[in-house]
Amino acid sequence: MYAIEYTVEAEDDLAYFRAREQRIILAGIERQLRYEPTVETKNRFRRRFPDIAEWELRIGEFRVYYDVEKAVRVVSVERIGQKPDNELYLRGRRAGQS
Repeated sequence: MYAIEYTVEAEDDLAYFRAREQRIILAGIERQLRYEPTVETKNRFRRRFPDIAEWELRIGEFRVYYDVEKAVRVVSVERIGQKPDNELYLRGRRAGQS
């Protein structure tokens, strides 16, 4: 079993969402990352361009970007965003814009 930690940025990202959305995101993180965070699936995969994090988890239109420390069995959630229409938004702003 892996411990799950959140960066300050990820905590701030999560706080941006409404309570219902937060529950969906947290349940998805728990279900998908607690036991096999490095097993690739349709919705959990290693990113080709790891600018935010090495791994990505899709939970509907939500995206969780995370890194894994296998030696100490820790998943570090780096960022949480939303990706409607193939554009990533972090806290309501399109990623890459100020």
